[in-house]
Amino acid sequence: MNNLFETDVQAIKNDVLAHVAKLAYDNELTPANAMKIPEEIIPDGAKPTMRCCIYKERAISAQRVQVAMGGNVSSTAVVQVLPIACDECPADGMKVTETCRGCLAHRCLNACPKDAITFDEKDRRAVIDKTKCIECGRCAAACSYNAIVKHTRPCVRACVPGALKIDMETQKAVIDESKCISCGHCVYQCPFGAIVDKSYITDVIRMINESENNTKYHVYAIIAPAIAAQYDHVKGVTLEKVVTGITKLGFHTAVEAAWGADMVAYLESKELMEKGFLTSSCCPAFVNYIHKSFPKMVQHISHNLSPMAQIGKSLKKMDPGCKTVFVGPCIAKKTELDRGKVSEYIDSVITFEELQALFAAKEVDLASLEETPLDNASYYGRIFARTGGVSEAVGQAYKERGDDFKPNPAVCNGIAECKTALMKANIGKLPNNFIEGMCCENGCIGGPACLNHLPKDAAEITKYGKTAVEQTIMGAISVLEGYEEE
Repeated sequence: MNNLFETDVQAIKNDVLAHVAKLAYDNELTPANAMKIPEEIIPDGAKPTMRCCIYKERAISAQRVQVAMGGNVSSTAVVQVLPIACDECPADGMKVTETCRGCLAHRCLNACPKDAITFDEKDRRAVIDKTKCIECGRCAAACSYNAIVKHTRPCVRACVPGALKIDMETQKAVIDESKCISCGHCVYQCPFGAIVDKSYITDVIRMINESENNTKYHVYAIIAPAIAAQYDHVKGVTLEKVVTGITKLGFHTAVEAAWGADMVAYLESKELMEKGFLTSSCCPAFVNYIHKSFPKMVQHISHNLSPMAQIGKSLKKMDPGCKTVFVGPCIAKKTELDRGKVSEYIDSVITFEELQALFAAKEVDLASLEETPLDNASYYGRIFARTGGVSEAVGQAYKERGDDFKPNPAVCNGIAECKTALMKANIGKLPNNFIEGMCCENGCIGGPACLNHLPKDAAEITKYGKTAVEQTIMGAISVLEGYEEE
């Protein structure tokens, strides 16, 4: 498929995942066969394309295979660093560039509060002593030539919670699990693919294989509404063909997570009216962020399940013994499995990247398939995938019930805006009564495990929403059991 992936890093990950998935489908994923994958991907005689030699490339591929098979078993962390792949970025910190003229003013020296700057006797250029530098940036601000810059690695820059640091001895990224919210922004931003998310793809394939073609139990794929923006740019592929493709992978059928979003909008509107102030529970990274950085705000998190768990709960009621797998753009959803009763309703989670690896493993040609309609959710459930969608849906729930309560949402587009809103709410300075927290910019369509991020994605989600058979929230959820439960 042309232009399927946004980066070559995704294509490399997909190649490894597809090899692992194929072996798993064939029940041949033994340690010995797994060890052969790096040499199959990078055969003898191949020229190195990314690193110094094919042997290092194979070593990195071997670590990717381990992650594809579940990652480091001694760690429960979803986001992990591949140490051998993390060695190409320039060191963090203040750096004097070639534009330094060795001027007489020495403004940088005089601005430094730690006496970390001296001047080389030969070329008169500024020199920064890293052992003294506190990276305050005053020297850079003072320089008349803009000759001093601060290098920040992409992964560090992406981590708003401050969970990612660089080990000064090894110069490799290190994740502080006490601060990490598994948002996956560092995974997406690392240009070398050295930060990865643990995969449950083999668990999902095992579930499918053991279902014996869905005769022993049904395996449902709960697909996030952001799916509507994943393949729309690929020639000949429609969302309806992707739904058909999901059944070719061995799933019984595909169900919209947006159906669960309809229920969440209904339930959260009732909860907000009762409590007077609420933060949304849909984005697991946002929920993680509150728990780790704003503990005083935990009491205000909606007690309702996320759309993923809510529809999983309904499926388990309607089809006892079934298995449910969430498929979406979110890495943090993998952490949600360990939260409360979610594991009772959701058996596993894979990303859109991993879904595409399954298509590759099974050699599914999406463009050649027939179309299968997807008609579970309403317009309002589907627009949960974009920023502002949750607030719009909650507001619609009030209208449909005829309630007079007026929601006043703070719509947070990305983790930086989430941080600002939570800081204000934490000290009682937020004028809003509802925080819609989305850690990814533009909402779920900006998720780190999307195949692509295109300017038209938000419009595609709105368009997808308008194709819904059900145009009201109540119409969508009225057929589900237990939608009135708290």
